[in-house]
Amino acid sequence: METRQPKRRIVLVPLPAQGHVTPFMQLGKAVYVKGFSVTVIQGHFHQVSSSSQQHDFPDFQFVTIPESLPESEYERLGPTEFLLKLNKTSEASFKDCIGQLLVQHGDDIACIIYDEFMYFCEAAAKEFKLPSVIFSTQSATNQASRCVLRNLNTKKFLADMEDDVQDKVVKKLHLLRFKDLSVSGLGPLDRVLELFNEMVNKKTAFAVIINTVSCLEDSSLSWLEQEFGIPVYPLGPFHITGSMPSSLVEEDRTCIEWLNKQKPRSVIYISLGSVAHIETREVLEMALGLCDSNQPFLWVIRPGSIPGWVSLPEEVSKMVSERGYIVKWAPQNEVLAHHAVGGFWSHCGWNSTLESIVEGFPMICRPFQGEQKINAMYIESVWRVGIQLEGEVKRKRVERAVRRLLVDEEGACMRERALALKEKVKASVRKGGSSYNAFDELVNYLKTE
Repeated sequence: METRQPKRRIVLVPLPAQGHVTPFMQLGKAVYVKGFSVTVIQGHFHQVSSSSQQHDFPDFQFVTIPESLPESEYERLGPTEFLLKLNKTSEASFKDCIGQLLVQHGDDIACIIYDEFMYFCEAAAKEFKLPSVIFSTQSATNQASRCVLRNLNTKKFLADMEDDVQDKVVKKLHLLRFKDLSVSGLGPLDRVLELFNEMVNKKTAFAVIINTVSCLEDSSLSWLEQEFGIPVYPLGPFHITGSMPSSLVEEDRTCIEWLNKQKPRSVIYISLGSVAHIETREVLEMALGLCDSNQPFLWVIRPGSIPGWVSLPEEVSKMVSERGYIVKWAPQNEVLAHHAVGGFWSHCGWNSTLESIVEGFPMICRPFQGEQKINAMYIESVWRVGIQLEGEVKRKRVERAVRRLLVDEEGACMRERALALKEKVKASVRKGGSSYNAFDELVNYLKTE
């Protein structure tokens, strides 16, 4: 009797956004090392560049499916409506794509791993009887908050946000308050909850992967496993074991030369992510406050992130050039690993949060929307490795925050806690660590399924 060969191909379906594509490609590298073939399904926008495909992932197969929704619709519809519509219009083309892959590779697909925002993939997995895994590139606590929101009455939730219930802690979730279940900036609440309901519904997926670490979110992970009734694998941080260039934006490496000239742990690094927009007034207050702090700073100002902005006023530009360095995009992992950097002013996206923790840096938190606010709360109140800059950005408040982080005793204490957390997180990916063991368990399942 002929022995059936195990299926060896993993199909990855990332959301086309920098913060999602990066951990997906890192996961792809990790499963490739374990002997799997990798196919990446992508749309026409925010693709992994052809040069990166050839240089960083030469053995991966990249498949582009027909565009179901042009990128221009994102600005018109907003994030929630865009995602709801994308999932409705992508299901048929994705089924066709999987059908073609099964013919092409001789029924050799072991599993479809898809981003939680790309839940249309589940229909194809069910139709072709393929195992599927949901990948959350955000925190476990953020996943848990969606589950809580899903079960709330919309009108009651809005009414509750007007009284003292917003300060109450959500049952069984460490320090997470109802007011932290933020949906600001995502669109009308009823539509946001509709999206969350689709994302939280695990349907026929056999597991959930989360780019996190048990030592960071143990209570949230336990809560999720009980809520979902399927295994939850905390496999992060992926950038430690799967680090490689995968930026969708061209990086300016001249900032490394500038950092080489600075004193150890003296520089505040500022990067507010690949999506956020800030007002000109806020940029000016930030610039003046950074200069007043008397600390060198490396500042990422992404093109298009400041509506109507052309350049800093001449007198501010002169001060900035004397004390700081501005780039359009930076090689963030390399920057955070540099000996000159002493702290990170962040929007608190999950990737940036993990990257900062791995390097043992205290943070200034300036979240903009959604999960960033939950991450900022954990940074300040749970792990106690950062401070939040809340309310209106003012010159004096910026100066004070930077000096608290880099100069004062308070910052030194945060740095000690950050370094202790760094060691715990790094231990998790070594042999015998929690993430190492969880990844082995997942790989063994995929090989025997």
